[in-house]
Amino acid sequence: MSEHILIAGATGLVGFAAMKHFAGKGYKVTALSRRKPFETFGATHIPLDLTDRDACAEVVSGMGDVTRLVFAALYEKPGLVAGWLEADQIDTNRRMLENLFDPLEKAAKGLRHVSLLQGTKAYGAHVRPLAVPVRENRDEMKEQPNFYWEQEDYIRAKQQGRDWRWTIFRPQIIFGFSLGAAMNLIPAIGVYGALLKEEGKPLAYPGGRASVLEAVDADLLAGAIAWAGARRDAGNEIFNVTNGDVFVWRNVWPAIADALGMEAGPDTPLSLGAEMPKHAAAWDAIRKKYDLAAPDIASFVGESFHYADFTMAYGAERETPAAIVSTIALRQAGFGEVIDTEEMFRKWFRLFQEKKLLPPV
Repeated sequence: MSEHILIAGATGLVGFAAMKHFAGKGYKVTALSRRKPFETFGATHIPLDLTDRDACAEVVSGMGDVTRLVFAALYEKPGLVAGWLEADQIDTNRRMLENLFDPLEKAAKGLRHVSLLQGTKAYGAHVRPLAVPVRENRDEMKEQPNFYWEQEDYIRAKQQGRDWRWTIFRPQIIFGFSLGAAMNLIPAIGVYGALLKEEGKPLAYPGGRASVLEAVDADLLAGAIAWAGARRDAGNEIFNVTNGDVFVWRNVWPAIADALGMEAGPDTPLSLGAEMPKHAAAWDAIRKKYDLAAPDIASFVGESFHYADFTMAYGAERETPAAIVSTIALRQAGFGEVIDTEEMFRKWFRLFQEKKLLPPV
């Protein structure tokens, strides 16, 4: 049976990587997002607002041949972090999945697999120290309201008595290609670095006393999604997923600086979320000077300056607790792909430079 992959959230980090992966393998791919992706790799893009229930029904009711759904759509509020605890954000994310899946399930009788994204907020990473290493189905913080639980309960209930399977992935910090995303640190750091470089300054580390973290390359995550969708024994499972190593921001900072053609500078605490939007005109001047394809600073970085403040622990007076997840379940299930995190940073900055989204080195 031929495969038809439906991807929701095609302009986000995960959706874009999944679209690239599946389209590159020759699958029939339909990509859904409000904005058109920077590239589609041969996928068919359909503009769609997932909060519009009638529009969702109209779009997917004719997609009877869909075999896999990758649901990577996400609603975040301005300012990012505060919204993680707010009821209206939770409700919106739940409704987005319901609006798409209710009509899709009725139409796609050959549906085989659904991929759903969560993250380390499932373990309360945004509100408490983690019990290192956190493990799936043991360390969840289900008492903390979270749209993860709303979506998970919904998809579990839908799957009862059906032949299709679901897999939930829990990455930590995802790095990859997206423009205007809520949580992509590559353009956020890239713009910050470009502004400093134009002033002849080194790449100062703007964060606080961040501790040990884990990253996941978006392409690696897309590979895990493809792997799970092709293996029945990976169905109805939850997997943490990371690059396979750990990192500390200060320790990878020289590699990041080198990828941007800069020297690493001294610690200079700075709220990127508060300060970077003030430099919109300077970014526009850089865009013009280097004839960049990148859009204005808000459209390029989205809410990711706020995410940088969060992940780099800006303002933290003490070292933040380590945030480490166990990936044993994923490895034992058979997915063993890894990537060195420093090389991952170099890879993505190089791609943004090649696409003329960041200044050349």
